[in-house]
Amino acid sequence: MARRFETGRATGLVLASAALVADHELLASWTAGDNEAGNALFLRHFDAIFGFFHTRAQTHAEELTQRSFLTAVEVRDRFRQESSFRAFLFGIARKHLLKFFDEQRKQANVTFRTVSLAELGVSLASRLATQQQEQRLLDAMARLPVDLQIALDLHYWEGLTTRELGEILGCPQGTAKRWLWRARQLLAADLGVDPDALELGERPG
Repeated sequence: MARRFETGRATGLVLASAALVADHELLASWTAGDNEAGNALFLRHFDAIFGFFHTRAQTHAEELTQRSFLTAVEVRDRFRQESSFRAFLFGIARKHLLKFFDEQRKQANVTFRTVSLAELGVSLASRLATQQQEQRLLDAMARLPVDLQIALDLHYWEGLTTRELGEILGCPQGTAKRWLWRARQLLAADLGVDPDALELGERPG
């Protein structure tokens, strides 16, 4: 599909008239034919989706972001209102990322719940940490299985709930909670710290 979204590097800009409108209201307006509502919805979430790809596929981030938004246009009727549109977008982005890794690796039957970014030859970019001394944290996170690393990132840095993580990862909420627990255990062991002392940020429900 040749269509591209004219977003450039969105910096959190949202159309002024839509700034205080909830995602589901913008989606309803967009579905009814209001293209400005659709543009506002994508501008609102562009930075988060672009950042998701930039940390894991730096030079391909723009292309993968475009693919994800185009897919969202194509499958928007599948969005369930009880979910959040943000989780819906991240779920699409995850699928495109895993497909990209499959294509780059050219190897069938890769299990992203066991293989790590480091094993894929991928290092994390510095969106997750801003200080040079925190590179150790990034390196340790890159050694987590891909889906566990994604769960940890989206929960602690993007503020998604465990229910939303379940929707993104295609598993029940209880399983998402167990994966987060396992990710913290593995990360703490790699860093040589107590899991209870691991400070990663605010935790939503």
